Amino acid sequence: MTAGAAVETVRVELANRSYDIIIGEGLLAHAGDYLAAVLTRPRVVIVTDKNVAGLHLATLRASLDRAGIATDAIIVPPGEGSKNFSQLEDLLDQLLTLRVERRDTIVALGGGVVGDLAGFAAAILRRGVDFIQMPTTLLAQVDSSVGGKTAVNASQGKNLIGAFYQPRLVLADISALASLPERELRAGYGEVVKYGLIDDFEFFEWLEDHGGELLSGDGAALRHAIAVSCRSKAAIVARDERESGDRALLNLGHTFAHALEVEGGYDGSLLHGEAVAVGLCMAFALSTALGLCSSQETDRVRRHLLAMGLPVGIEQINLPELTAATMVHHMLQDKKVIDGRLTFVLARGIGRTFIQKDVSEAAVKRMLAATAAVPAHE
Repeated sequence: MTAGAAVETVRVELANRSYDIIIGEGLLAHAGDYLAAVLTRPRVVIVTDKNVAGLHLATLRASLDRAGIATDAIIVPPGEGSKNFSQLEDLLDQLLTLRVERRDTIVALGGGVVGDLAGFAAAILRRGVDFIQMPTTLLAQVDSSVGGKTAVNASQGKNLIGAFYQPRLVLADISALASLPERELRAGYGEVVKYGLIDDFEFFEWLEDHGGELLSGDGAALRHAIAVSCRSKAAIVARDERESGDRALLNLGHTFAHALEVEGGYDGSLLHGEAVAVGLCMAFALSTALGLCSSQETDRVRRHLLAMGLPVGIEQINLPELTAATMVHHMLQDKKVIDGRLTFVLARGIGRTFIQKDVSEAAVKRMLAATAAVPAHE
């Protein structure tokens, strides 16, 4: 399929920093045409990881070469373990060695780790260098590549050191998803279903009917789900770019998920989307425990995620030492904490979420003990 066939464009409206998300098949092979329209000068440095480089780097470089765009490439180790200060320092050192100038552009080719790492490097290199997102995972195409959040992890928690820094363009090539391991594709689905749960009950119903097609690689289903997800996120980001209000809704389930990831040590045994799936179930379970949401709706969320092959509880992920006290300890590092008090995105039902400040630690621990089989103490 050519890049001109069945391409959708979603606009992120941020005044003079607005940009397009272009969604379609075969886009990497035509990337030079898209980049030529937005580059300040025809030179880019592609940041990717070893796995993605073997699959897509040659295609991208050939396209850019045909468009007269000079390229260099930096390859980082794959996996969440690369989102740290050490790897950031090494990346910055390589970019400076290549004499990257302010009018050059950094291209993030890969999943969420590469996007976050390269985006944060672009934000701080020479006080800001343009960058472009080319996400190659479902999770990155529907979530992390959109909205300008860039960060690295700290030992105290996930994404605690970073910057809001918008890309010039997002190029989401659906064809790249064909190379994903099945587990990675399923993990990305955790972020897709989030958008239905936040404020789009009709999309959740669509996913109940068509989620299997999406996970089987159906191009039309993927394009529709990615476009709906990106439109949802773009609208929220346009209202609240720096997460002072509504944008926190996009973190539905993530307060729990990030705590699970910290406990897992970012060793690859628990993927971000898997943690999100469990976190979504916990957010709905907490909502039910607080009398906000019916148990039937919470059960419906769990059933759908299970049907899509995702974990829905602690018993399905390998964290045998986890306790409710440890979970709360990790969650107190969450970026939504205000005056040392927990803030959660909760639900009155599927598609009806809101931000609740000052949720008691005791209520969270009771929910974890009652519904997630997490012991209260070590």
